[in-house]
Amino acid sequence: MWDGVVARYAWADANEIDSYTASVITGKTEDEVIRAFGGDPVSSRVMTFDEAAEEQADHLYEDHNLLLVVTAGQHVITVECGYYGSIPEIARRASVGGEFFSVYSSVNGHYQVMHAVDGRVDGAFDPFEMEDAAWMDPQPQLPAWAQEATFHLGSVEAESFALMERTMGVAFNPAWLETPLRTVLLPAPAALFGDSEAAWQA
Repeated sequence: MWDGVVARYAWADANEIDSYTASVITGKTEDEVIRAFGGDPVSSRVMTFDEAAEEQADHLYEDHNLLLVVTAGQHVITVECGYYGSIPEIARRASVGGEFFSVYSSVNGHYQVMHAVDGRVDGAFDPFEMEDAAWMDPQPQLPAWAQEATFHLGSVEAESFALMERTMGVAFNPAWLETPLRTVLLPAPAALFGDSEAAWQA
């Protein structure tokens, strides 16, 4: 069962996207999710992921971060060529009254999966480290919602998306990366959190 779900996400490890965060949220509308990320729903426009990435590249040394949003049944899905969905404070805000799960991957080889329920992060870890967890001191422990998930070098991203699907009950459709989606500009982290380091603490 697990291996079959992972196989469907093989595209994630084969893609050439430098960095991204994909999040799934329940208990909120698109507008509420956008506000939880700090955006303004009124200012939304329609873009593809590649178009958003190109626009951000044009503002390389500026705080210019775009959030793409789509609804699938009872779930709101967000995609970024950035990292806001990997910030614990965003998870807390977006999960109030519901549930939140994000998958983060960076060009520097950093990975993270994070889960939050009703305003509280109940686990975040780097799945890349889990293959060697038995030899680490201290040994990292999987949260309850990740038990029996396995992670391997070369399939970390597929396994992260499989865990997202298993936890949230919705499959991530890779077509969303090519489809024009509702898009908003997000404020700089300093505007969202001030100088508080607590925003990055799970």
